[in-house]
Amino acid sequence: MIQIHTSESVSEGHPDKVADQISDALLDAFLEEDRRLLSEGKITEAQRCRVAIETMLAHGCAIVSGEVSSSGYVEVQNIVRETINSIGYTSTEVGFDGGSCGVLVAIQPQSPDIAQGVDTGGAGDQGMMFGYATDETPERMPLALSISHALMRESVFVRNSKPDLGFRPDAKAQVSVVYEDGRPVRIDTVVVSQQHSEEITDQMQDLVREHIIEPVLAKYQQYLDGKPTYHINPTGRFVRGGPAGDTGLTGRKIIVDTYGGMAPHGGGAFSGKDPTKVDRSAAYMARHVAKTVVEAGLADRFQVALAYAIGVAQPVAVNVETFGTEKIDREEIAKRIKSVFDMSPRGINQHLGLRDARYRDTARNGHFGNPNFPWEKCTKVEEMRGS
Repeated sequence: MIQIHTSESVSEGHPDKVADQISDALLDAFLEEDRRLLSEGKITEAQRCRVAIETMLAHGCAIVSGEVSSSGYVEVQNIVRETINSIGYTSTEVGFDGGSCGVLVAIQPQSPDIAQGVDTGGAGDQGMMFGYATDETPERMPLALSISHALMRESVFVRNSKPDLGFRPDAKAQVSVVYEDGRPVRIDTVVVSQQHSEEITDQMQDLVREHIIEPVLAKYQQYLDGKPTYHINPTGRFVRGGPAGDTGLTGRKIIVDTYGGMAPHGGGAFSGKDPTKVDRSAAYMARHVAKTVVEAGLADRFQVALAYAIGVAQPVAVNVETFGTEKIDREEIAKRIKSVFDMSPRGINQHLGLRDARYRDTARNGHFGNPNFPWEKCTKVEEMRGS
């Protein structure tokens, strides 16, 4: 059977991703304050922060809201501006200016009704989380999404290393891959939209092909059987971009953040949430489990679904799917998962070290597939093999 699967990615300068990075930069700052206060003996483990920050970006304005309970102090406005500037939005000419934009902060403490369930080690909310892994790429991620992320990383690299080209921060990519009998065989379509300066409008398609698309696809030669269709800046012009062209909001790119549509999504976003929130921590654990199963050779393609109830420690449901690629019985895989991994919020945090992780990097190019993230390090492969 022949199918075409499509995934997209967006650059760090996309308005939604700017919002994600601000939320996670603030989370990192509160977690860093925790580490400082702990080292000085001023708080206990039980007094660590609870953070759920949302950011919205509009023309000339950043709005930060949410719930934060913390013993430390963070210069919220400074971090917002530093994050925006570091992405490349340093003037109204490129669509946003971190130095002069308005910053509105509306943050309140976490509800005590939620806190009482989390304090005892329970989940901070109900919900469903999915983890997925496949052997079709070295990073155990879907091919179309891996290529889309690679195109956006290249966009950022070219913009920073070759400023004379006139590339600007906002960009999007989309890749369609042909599958035969469940395996990727060919790249069918590549779409890239790259924000640019006014004066290079006529050259933009050639510049994007030469400096972004060709260097990336050179690494995927085995999938270039036939000539892919290219759509480069298909409207013909992309000068007005970033928050000047589109409102940005935390958590609006959840499919880009996860598996590019190859696996289901429970609906919960990640950025701005501390590790007591199972929307984030359990999704990371589910990916960790799925990747471990594939690395252990128990299945070529694997998905695990977890479900939690607020205030309850262990998941109320653990379901597995192997898509017919299992090497041992599916029930045995599920049994080993429950035996090897503690999937309570406390167990997840301890196993993956989520209180010590840095989260801003997860807010660009996806939360999965980067070997530097702790949930991507498979330390229990032999246990899952039963050896």
